[in-house]
Amino acid sequence: MALKKSSSTIVIGAQIVETAPNAFTQSRVDLQLNPLDNEVFVVQAINLDLQPPEGIAATDTSIRVTLTTTSQTAMPSLSQSVCMAQQESVIRAAGFVDGGVGFTQHSMETPPADLDYIGIISTNDFFLQLQGANNTAVKLANAKVYGYRARADAATYAALVQSEVLSS
Repeated sequence: MALKKSSSTIVIGAQIVETAPNAFTQSRVDLQLNPLDNEVFVVQAINLDLQPPEGIAATDTSIRVTLTTTSQTAMPSLSQSVCMAQQESVIRAAGFVDGGVGFTQHSMETPPADLDYIGIISTNDFFLQLQGANNTAVKLANAKVYGYRARADAATYAALVQSEVLSS
């Protein structure tokens, strides 16, 4: 793969807020890449931070956030190639009279030192998705994406764009 780094490390921060409690919500984050120069964004690390779900007696609650390379119509799973990171926080309280017990699951926030990168975004943006379950108020999540701009040769750029678009 022929990529030539064209910037130093860039940190992109974003926030997503549910449009209504427990509603699937998606936010687009523009990378301002230049497709005429075959510019891509090489992702080195992703950090997702979300609000905790509500502790409601006898009710399981959760909140989940994902970061994908293409637009989604429902919450994706980490097993999908377009999903670069996910985090979920759950409170299991069904059957209990108190607020329950909290659990957190997330994908690797920082890759092992032997990886050059964790993904390449070849289209002009990435997307955050957020959805809670059984919460009474809207929830929010924050994201930080660490990476750099690079230029790809024509064949590599065409393959990356086609792969990203067709996998959505």
